[in-house]
Amino acid sequence: MTAGIKTPEVIKPQPGFQEKFLSSPADIVIGGSGAGVGKTFAELMESIRHKNNKDFGAVFFRRTYPQITIEGGLWDESMKFYPKVGGRPNETKRTWTFPKGSTVSFAHLQHEKDVITYQGAQIPLIIFDELTHFTEKQFWYMLSRNRSTCGVKPYVRASCNPDPDSWVARLIEWYIDQETGFPIPERCGVVRYFIRHSDIVIWGDSKQEIIKAHTHIFETLPESKPDDLIKSFTFIPGSIYENKELMKKDPQYLANLMAQDEDTKLRLLHSNWKVRTDNTSLFNFDKIKDIFSNHVSDNRDRYITCDAARFGRDLCVIMVWRGWEVVQIEVIKKSDVHDIIKAIEAARLKFQVAKSNVMIDKDGVGAGTVQMGEYKGFSGGDSPKKIKGMKENYKNLKTQCYYYLADQKVNMGDIRINVNNETCIVDGVRSTKIKMGTKVEDIQDLIRDDLRAIKRANVDMEGKIQINNKEDQKIILGRSPDFGDTLMMRVPFEFVNKDVYL
Repeated sequence: MTAGIKTPEVIKPQPGFQEKFLSSPADIVIGGSGAGVGKTFAELMESIRHKNNKDFGAVFFRRTYPQITIEGGLWDESMKFYPKVGGRPNETKRTWTFPKGSTVSFAHLQHEKDVITYQGAQIPLIIFDELTHFTEKQFWYMLSRNRSTCGVKPYVRASCNPDPDSWVARLIEWYIDQETGFPIPERCGVVRYFIRHSDIVIWGDSKQEIIKAHTHIFETLPESKPDDLIKSFTFIPGSIYENKELMKKDPQYLANLMAQDEDTKLRLLHSNWKVRTDNTSLFNFDKIKDIFSNHVSDNRDRYITCDAARFGRDLCVIMVWRGWEVVQIEVIKKSDVHDIIKAIEAARLKFQVAKSNVMIDKDGVGAGTVQMGEYKGFSGGDSPKKIKGMKENYKNLKTQCYYYLADQKVNMGDIRINVNNETCIVDGVRSTKIKMGTKVEDIQDLIRDDLRAIKRANVDMEGKIQINNKEDQKIILGRSPDFGDTLMMRVPFEFVNKDVYL
């Protein structure tokens, strides 16, 4: 080698996951399924594939801004990599520009409504880092922004870790053994095809299969070519053992994964999509499933709880209780004070509930409802009740009630919720289904999701026990936990018969 001449650094993907991820021809590729597989490096490499195309642009999305800027996160990793290929950073805008004019940007979609920021945008390459952190609505909406006039066919890349209760798990279920939870080796990387019609994803092994089986869909769009309406898709899992560079530079990382409990190892080391290991969950997952089939003792006491739709934008949920059994659920999508009172009074008459046994969230619309209907009002920010035998130092009344609901009722199997066409009313019609935007949801699924969104949070500076705040719950759900809050408001009636010190 000639003295003074530095050997150029070769940047290339490693065999295994990274090569498969970067070589897939699919329009949408979801990769990862475990920790330490080299997902970030693969995404960063993909983003510069077309760096010499002056009109090309890629956008990395994380759910929140701190996830981009955290030490060792996406931005830090890009700082190690992009300068080697001529990238110039703009720290303020979190954007890189390459010599020929192409760009790579880093952005967040913390709130579901943040997608509206991208109305009219054309993004040839969209990369979702940790796709399970995003809502399904965000993903499909941003797909509408995945378009291009730069000569590069628009495409999407995403990474994730296993989350059995996420919408992503449903999207990739063909690739996962539904009994064991492990990826099916012979299906990994196989390209499939789909079209999304009326919020339903229709799959096929080829475009022709979909076109032939669903001609009625394409007949309604005579000006479009059927082939152009069908997307290709694949899922590519990986293993830390394929990431030789990490194993060489940080051999202790594998030891860190091996030191985890068995469930965490199954998820992060072995890519299992059926294991649940969320230690912050307030409610036991299996017990949440049981609330629809539990047997609870009969109790003559009748109650009504209501989470009134704030300013008419959220769902108004009304539940009628017989003891700790929900015997009717009414949902009003658009409501005012008079609508809510009319529904409550009808339920009171039918189930013979005393006014003093009606509890309503008194924020927003609820305040007027409490006053006009002469009902009890609930404010989650109130101080917790001082109860004999209950020594926990809760942040507020809402936290106290959620902990009681979890520890004393749901996790003990002492609550039942009846969800069927006889017990559920949606906008005056007997139904267990609710149309949320363009998607039809099942009430039972909404209840499950709401309870799973309630998490333990770190104690505050005064040592008080907290749950995650409403904004964090909305990030998880993409909406407000109206059903969970309505269930939680049943708890204060339990305090009436205890030794309460106000």
